[in-house]
Amino acid sequence: MTELTELTAARLLDGYRKGEWGPVEATRAALERAEAIQPEVNAFVRLTGEEALEQARESEERWRRGEPRGLLDGVPVTVKDILLQRGAPTLRGSRAVDPAGRWDEDAPSVARLREHGAVFIGKTTTPEFGWKGVTDSPLSGITRNPCDPSRTAGGSSGGSAAAVALGAGPLSLGTDGGGSVRIPASFCGIFALKPTYGRVPLYPASAFGTLAHVGPMTRDAADAALLMDVIGHPDSRDWSALSAPAGPYTDGLAGGVRGLRVAYSPSLGGQVAVQPAVARAVRQAVERLAELGAYVTEADPDLTDPVEAFHTLWFSGAARVTQHLGPHQRELLDPGLREICARGARYSALEYLAAVDVRMDLGRRMGRFHDTYDLLVTPTMPLTAFEAGAEVPKGSGHRRWTGWTPFTYPFNMTQQPAASVPVGADADGLPIGLQLVAARHRDDLVLRAAHALYEAGVASAGRPRPSGS
Repeated sequence: MTELTELTAARLLDGYRKGEWGPVEATRAALERAEAIQPEVNAFVRLTGEEALEQARESEERWRRGEPRGLLDGVPVTVKDILLQRGAPTLRGSRAVDPAGRWDEDAPSVARLREHGAVFIGKTTTPEFGWKGVTDSPLSGITRNPCDPSRTAGGSSGGSAAAVALGAGPLSLGTDGGGSVRIPASFCGIFALKPTYGRVPLYPASAFGTLAHVGPMTRDAADAALLMDVIGHPDSRDWSALSAPAGPYTDGLAGGVRGLRVAYSPSLGGQVAVQPAVARAVRQAVERLAELGAYVTEADPDLTDPVEAFHTLWFSGAARVTQHLGPHQRELLDPGLREICARGARYSALEYLAAVDVRMDLGRRMGRFHDTYDLLVTPTMPLTAFEAGAEVPKGSGHRRWTGWTPFTYPFNMTQQPAASVPVGADADGLPIGLQLVAARHRDDLVLRAAHALYEAGVASAGRPRPSGS
C-alpha cells in the first residue's frame, strides 16, 4: 500500500491524474502525520484541518471534472509563519505581535499557491522574526530535529524543514536571510533553494532588506522546480521583483551536468573547520558530479569572511523590525534578539553604508568567479545538528549563530541562488548537506545539478543514509 506522506508533490499529482488517490485522502494523511509529529518535534504553530479538508474536497471535485486549477491542485503545503496567509494570524514567533489583526492578505508566494489550488494544512514555526539560525521562540518553544529530537532542526525555517522531512506535506515555503532555508534543510535531510533575490516576490518588504529571500523547501529538486514554476513570477507589490523567467524550471531539469565547470571549495580556502563526516560525504558527492561529466576543479572563491558587514546589515534590520515596540513588548522578546537589536540601533548611517560597500565588492568578486565556473560546491554546513535549544553548539566558542554558518550568509549578501542537497548522514544518522551556488539569475543551473544528484542516487528523498554507506 502506498504511503501518501512519503510521496513527492509530483508523484501525488500523477496519482490524482490516474485516479489512484485523491486530494482528500492525501490531505487527511498529511494532517494525521502533522498531528502525530507535533508533540515531539513541534513543527507547527497552527494546523488548519477543517479548512484544509474543505480545500481538498473542492480540489477533488475539480479533478473529477478533469479541470484541475493549476500546477499544484490538491497538494498539501505548509507556510512558515513569517509569510502572510489570508485568514490565519502571522505571529512571526513573537508574543509582541497581536493575534487580533485583520489577516486579510496573502504574501505573493502564498497567493500564487492559492491560485494553483494548493491545500494549506498549517503554519510552521520560526524563531522570533526569523532572527537566528535555529528555531526556538518565546511564543512556540523549541522545534526539534526529525532524526534526533535532542538536536536542533536548524533555522530559521526549522518548522518547515521538519514538516517536509517527516511527511507533513511535501512542499513548504520558507524564508532565507542568512541561510534560513539551507541550514535546516542540511540538518533535517531535505532539499531547499534560496533563489536569486527578487525571483520570488516578497511583501511586505522585509526589514532585513535585500538579504531576505523566499524559497521552496521540498523532498527533492524536481518538486522545488515545480514550486518555483508557481511562485517565481512578479507581483506588483514588490518593487524589486524580477520579470518572469524565460521558461519553466521543470523543463530544464533533465540537462544533467555534463560539460559544466564546477569549482569545489571544501573549506573556503582553509577558513572553515569542517567535521570529517561532512567533508567526506560532500567530497564523495563531488566525485560523482565528475563521473557524471562535470569538469570539477578544487578552487576557492576570493571570499574573505564578511561576517562583520553582515552583522551590521542584519542587526540593523532586527532593530528596524522591533523599532515600533514599547517597553512592555520589548520585555517579551527573545533575550538574544533584544541584544542584537540594541547593537543594531547603535550603528550610524556611515557604518551601514560601509557594510554595503563590503557587500558590493563581494558581489563583484563572485561575479568574476562565475566568469570561470558555472557552479560552486561547498558543504552547506560545517557540522551536523547540535543540541536543541541553543543558538550555538556547546563549547564552540561562538557568540552568535553566524559563527557556525560561514557557508550560507555570504550568498545572501551577493543575492546568488544557492541550494542545499542531502548527501548522506554521519555515524549518528544526522543528515549532511551539500551546497550548490550559481551566478545570479542561474537558478536553473542549481536545480539542474541538484536533480542530477537525485537521479544518480547521491541525494535521496528518503531517510538520510550514514556517510560512506
